[in-house]
Amino acid sequence: MAKGKVITVAQQKGGSGKTTLAVNLGVMLVRAGARVAFLDTDPQGSLGRWFMTRVEEGRHDGMEFSTASAWGVGYEVGKLRDMADFVIIDTPPKADSDLRPALRAADLVIVPVASSHVDLWATDGVLDLARREGREVLVVLNRARAGTRLGAEILEAAKELKAHLADTQIANRVAYAETLGQGFGGIEGARSPAIRSELDALLAEVRTRLEEA
Repeated sequence: MAKGKVITVAQQKGGSGKTTLAVNLGVMLVRAGARVAFLDTDPQGSLGRWFMTRVEEGRHDGMEFSTASAWGVGYEVGKLRDMADFVIIDTPPKADSDLRPALRAADLVIVPVASSHVDLWATDGVLDLARREGREVLVVLNRARAGTRLGAEILEAAKELKAHLADTQIANRVAYAETLGQGFGGIEGARSPAIRSELDALLAEVRTRLEEA
């Protein structure tokens, strides 16, 4: 059996929506018939709390979950790749040597950028570390505010980053935060055609980048 693909979600600045993006990608992959293992390396443990809430609801079929310290990532990923089609790693908000094992393990690094110039500036550190590890990077505009001047400015500035920018933007929707707290993905709780559309599009881009990596 082929070993699972590893997706690391990383961003230096907190509040970029890393866990939300990790959760929603995982849910979409499971709904598409894949087996997904989540690995939480963030001491805050938000991904773990989401998963345990999901377990209590009996909705964790097709999913595995584990935690690891920064330096235990390689070992844990080695085990999870044997039991899942995809391993999704959620990382702490930092860009230093502790992040490197999670980047090194990745087939694709996803870097969410929320709609602020500060978030965009914070991206440089993660991109630099990912480049040093020779990893493929996909920058995703997350919590995007379409139709605003700020949103347009961030989009234009993001195009200047030395990394591939996803065509899909994930909008700033209350439903993502609400469903996360309930142990769901956005597509499961809100039943919104707009959410389905943007998550389907993002999943297609992620799969394309993984095939090319």
